[in-house]
Amino acid sequence: MTETNTAPTTTDTSAANDDALAPFADAAKALVDRCLAEPASDEDIAIVERQLGRYPRGMVAVGARCACGRPLAVVTRPMLPGGIPFPTTCYLTSPEAVKAASHVEAEGGMRDYNELLAEDESVRNAYHDAHLRYLAFRHELALRLGDSEEHIADTSAGGMPTRVKCLHALLAQTLVMGPGANPIGDLTLERIAGEFSPTVCRCAVED
Repeated sequence: MTETNTAPTTTDTSAANDDALAPFADAAKALVDRCLAEPASDEDIAIVERQLGRYPRGMVAVGARCACGRPLAVVTRPMLPGGIPFPTTCYLTSPEAVKAASHVEAEGGMRDYNELLAEDESVRNAYHDAHLRYLAFRHELALRLGDSEEHIADTSAGGMPTRVKCLHALLAQTLVMGPGANPIGDLTLERIAGEFSPTVCRCAVED
């Protein structure tokens, strides 16, 4: 179920940005196709509302599910109802995943990953690609939904492309887009394997 958007239906990504996103466009279109082919159901929205403790405004689809079928991360439209820009397209909802990522942050994980970005060029390049991959996905979603990206066109999530600021956002990208989409999201998922895994149900929220 997708809420009606009353904001202007234009997208504002620059030509230069379009060129940068071009290598990721086909994968973005395929992912948007998958999401829009199975929009969020009333049951999905109800479960996510219980997970978050609030109504999930702008929820378009479930981007990743637990082995039991409950949502782990959702896809949110670029412009929320009322014309509010929302850059965090891949949004982590699983309480177990949120808790696990928070533990890594509390243990100094973001410092570790920022040091890794500074020291390892291959990881740094992959992280920059993750940023472009995120933008390409949101841009395609905006085109399909008629949402404006005017205020968020160059903004992805989690501190990308240069810093690690939120492991929840980066983990959500890995869950929605799959392994290889974000190197820091991938490392976080590996690090929390004993506490959270999309292939092992540890859900505490009742249907």
